[in-house]
Amino acid sequence: MTDTSRPATRVEPLRIIYAGTPEFATSGLNALLDTEHQVIAVYTQPDRPSGRGRKIKPGPVKQLALDHKIPVFQPLNLRDEGAQQELAALKPDLMVVAAYGLILPQLVLDIPEFGCINIHASLLPRWRGAAPIQYSVLSGDTESGVTIMQMDKGLDTGDMLLKEACPIEADENASQLHDKLAVLSGPLLVSAIEQLMQGTAKPLQQDSSLSTYAPKIAKQDACINWHRSSTEISLQVRAFNDWPVAYTELNNERIRVWSAEPSSNTAQGVKPGTVTECQASGITVACAQGTLTLAKIQFAGGKALPVRDILNAKTVRLQQGDLFTSAL
Repeated sequence: MTDTSRPATRVEPLRIIYAGTPEFATSGLNALLDTEHQVIAVYTQPDRPSGRGRKIKPGPVKQLALDHKIPVFQPLNLRDEGAQQELAALKPDLMVVAAYGLILPQLVLDIPEFGCINIHASLLPRWRGAAPIQYSVLSGDTESGVTIMQMDKGLDTGDMLLKEACPIEADENASQLHDKLAVLSGPLLVSAIEQLMQGTAKPLQQDSSLSTYAPKIAKQDACINWHRSSTEISLQVRAFNDWPVAYTELNNERIRVWSAEPSSNTAQGVKPGTVTECQASGITVACAQGTLTLAKIQFAGGKALPVRDILNAKTVRLQQGDLFTSAL
């Protein structure tokens, strides 16, 4: 659905506000910095503690903006009248949003001449919401991609400007998919902006009957339930690499599982969660259906290591017959 209130063509470079917070959003900003357009401001979420030391440090998008001496704004929300007036005073032609983490009210969406466009890490309308990359892996999708969308007041419901798909490989985890989609996002964003300026954009309305929702991930979502199939658990391991990382417990000690391989082979006569084999190639665990071979794990306070290195350590911490439990 084309918005006829928007300008038909534009020759001069645009004044652009860029809104984003995590690493994924740096790709779009970097792409804009390589164009003739002027990034007049960056909006990003307030600095928060991170890492083991819980130190306050700028997010990836803020750091990139500081490196390029771009003014940075970090309002707690954009519903505040003062924050809205501050944004309007910048007189942007366009606002680009990528994993910003704050809702843009209609008053903000209406400020730029060309509106607000969003870089979304899925092939909309599939996986609207906060965690499209993780849910595409968790659900066993074989394809993902990036959608550049004209924003409206709904949650990822706006008209689609451009889409580009890419396959999800059989052993690919969310971290690897994240990096692939980030690479796609920058050039696709620049192309969408060119079409908007030239008046050649063809916005396509989403079919909401095909939509799925990817809510924000919580740490407890990564807890392994061994009473599920090995295929389901392996998808969980892939989906939550590298955050929050799938985990289980042994003798009240949390063990994080970074990579694992499912098998349809059934372990007879043992409880789900039981270690049936300990070999250099991996630790095999019984599931409700099939078995799962853990290839890379991490004990509390330690580094993530291949199972071979852990079994070769002087202190043996895993053996056949051990029972992993679900800390639910």
